[in-house]
Amino acid sequence: MKNMAIALTLFLLAGSAWAADVAITCTDEGGGVVRIDYAVTGTPKVRAFALDIMVDAGTIDEISDFKVGESVADDKGYGIFPANFSRYITIDPETGEVTTWDVNDYTPIADPCDPGALGGLGTNGITIEMGALYYPSDDSSPNAPDDTGILCKIEVSESANVSISENATRGGIVLTDPSVSPNAVQLNGCAVTVNPVGDTSPDADCLPSSFSTYSDWVVLGKPACWCSKYQCDGDTDGQTSGFPLNYRIFTGDLTLIVDNWKKTIDDPTLNPCADIDHKDSGFPFRYRVFTSDLAKIVANWRKTDMNLPGDCPRPE
Repeated sequence: MKNMAIALTLFLLAGSAWAADVAITCTDEGGGVVRIDYAVTGTPKVRAFALDIMVDAGTIDEISDFKVGESVADDKGYGIFPANFSRYITIDPETGEVTTWDVNDYTPIADPCDPGALGGLGTNGITIEMGALYYPSDDSSPNAPDDTGILCKIEVSESANVSISENATRGGIVLTDPSVSPNAVQLNGCAVTVNPVGDTSPDADCLPSSFSTYSDWVVLGKPACWCSKYQCDGDTDGQTSGFPLNYRIFTGDLTLIVDNWKKTIDDPTLNPCADIDHKDSGFPFRYRVFTSDLAKIVANWRKTDMNLPGDCPRPE
């Protein structure tokens, strides 16, 4: 590994040429997971991507399957995130080497406060910035990223159309040779269907009828939140706390518990999303929101999606 400080400086000072012969596509992988791929035809290679990814319904809640760090022969890809490098990555002043790439918050998503960046996880749009550093630095380098591959995967909260566009403010798509004139950029969105739990048909119940909680779910009007992947862990409001911490269980969830405390199934003001354990407190009061629901909030307080199983609802 050559001097990282010098390499990074050269990378960040590279020209701002727009991409040519580059296609960005998304593919519905099921379960709300969307794969974002790239493909480059001809030369030169792409040095960096700055893209806006948006949904026309719901939110983008997770990002995963992205490379982190330098591109090397056995682990190629775009693992340098310019928007977050200085925030999270430390370079040893004596060796010029990165101390560690294993930093939890080091992701491709630009901070919403950065100029031109979208709202981030938990909103309808994210801005990602992904670049490649490798040595030798020419296009023929054995460590250069492949001409096709996966940039990342995202997870959406509900069925939606996903759109992708270059973020000009953040640099767009940058080539290794900024003197080359652009030819073509294809940015292909996709439609994503989030299928109900237990059945792939669009009109099926999202809560299986075999669950012991099914009858109560029907009485409560079949609330969709009971089928959300983190609701049984305390995610009553269906969203994270937002960038930068992205707590899945936080004050919004606790507020719903307080607002629905000791309400019963026949209370028209009951918000069933606050009924975390999907059962009442038992005879004689049969509170739908009570101590066991609060206990879930306490147990998972400030946990992020990475710290939760994400397999709700679970049969009792």
